Amino acid sequence: MSINYDFGDLEAFLAVKETGSFHGAADRLNLSQSAITRRVRKLEDALGSQLFERTTRAVKPTLAAKSLQARAEAMVNDAHETARAMRDASVAFAHQRGTVVTVASVPTVITRLLVPALKGVTDRSLRVRLLDGSANEVAEAVAQGEADFGLCSIPVLEPSTEFEPLLDDPIVVAIAQGNALTGQQNLPFDALKNLPLILPAKGTGNRLLIDEALARARVQVRWSFEVGRTTSALDLVEGAMGAALLPLSAIDPARVGVATLQSPGISRSIGLLSRVGQVDTSLVSAVKAAIRANV
Repeated sequence: MSINYDFGDLEAFLAVKETGSFHGAADRLNLSQSAITRRVRKLEDALGSQLFERTTRAVKPTLAAKSLQARAEAMVNDAHETARAMRDASVAFAHQRGTVVTVASVPTVITRLLVPALKGVTDRSLRVRLLDGSANEVAEAVAQGEADFGLCSIPVLEPSTEFEPLLDDPIVVAIAQGNALTGQQNLPFDALKNLPLILPAKGTGNRLLIDEALARARVQVRWSFEVGRTTSALDLVEGAMGAALLPLSAIDPARVGVATLQSPGISRSIGLLSRVGQVDTSLVSAVKAAIRANV
């Protein structure tokens, strides 16, 4: 059995029942008298019962109207309660959503850029959802709206994103503490041929930069380890398994030694990745400003 009336029809019926007239119901609901009449007739047709006896002097409820009243009041009250609960939940969710900042970031810049920035944000309601991944994964998260903004080396930009450079992060040679190369500057690219090298995995942004630089220098190297994560490369370096070409921002000098490469060296641009035309919340703006201030 289909239901061919709605809450507006029930409200019109109750208003007529309580005011005793179609005119009074129209005033109460801020509708025209003809609209009230149409709604009551629609309800009568749907129920197959006459609800009011209309005379020139009065509108009298029928037995069917008296029987319907309690049920109609319950249904309308339930509808209002449901609407209020949904509005309250929406307000709460909007407030909660406004306190969460989702940042997509390459792991190697979290310590250098994100951590100091977050310490400088004074709003205690701030909550951060961190999506760590490759530069391409960061770009995808920003473009698809999964992140409020990204922190990464410049990826292949999609039309919907824009990149704001913040700093140049040099690629250096990470070596075990006590290695003779520790502290050496302007290390020739040729010297890499004699080292058991640890390189980023093929297809990553850092590997592309390294391969292009070696090609320009016309130096061919043979890697000993190829790893997907910087943390794994650092573990291998710390264990004296080889020398890794890594971003300076990712290196903890307390764990490993560092040697710099000869000019022009290898460098990646680190910055903020945002969606074009995006309107930031106050907290997102605050986090971005704190990151810029800590460069």
